[in-house]
Amino acid sequence: MNILVGIDFGESSHRITQAAALLARGLEAKIWLLHVAEPDPEFVGYEADSPQMRDVVAKRYHVQHQDLQALAQDLRNDGLDCVALLVQGATVTTLLEEATKVAADIIVVGSHGKGVVKRVLLGSTSEGVLHHANVPVYVVPVR
Repeated sequence: MNILVGIDFGESSHRITQAAALLARGLEAKIWLLHVAEPDPEFVGYEADSPQMRDVVAKRYHVQHQDLQALAQDLRNDGLDCVALLVQGATVTTLLEEATKVAADIIVVGSHGKGVVKRVLLGSTSEGVLHHANVPVYVVPVR
């Protein structure tokens, strides 16, 4: 069994990974820990792009990769089978695409409980995943 866990490195990441760990233990499942990184700014790679900006973007991805690997190692240290994935893209679409690639049987995401106005303006990852997933979605409340 495969569990795909979407994290954003917010305060809730630990709570989400712990909920996924509980599921994984009970189901003897493999955890695929996924962070969806923002796509490159549109100007990266063009002449207007400065070496400093490329360095800033590269450093941010490097830090995210290290943080993700540390979370995955914590789960492995607890005896769980865990693979860390850092993928760039639109959050909901990328989560769903990766779920298909890893043959996820369940997706675990957090819900920050944003109000209606914030959800309309910013969108809701958990809501988007719930509406479009082809597998069960376990939503961890993180307020």
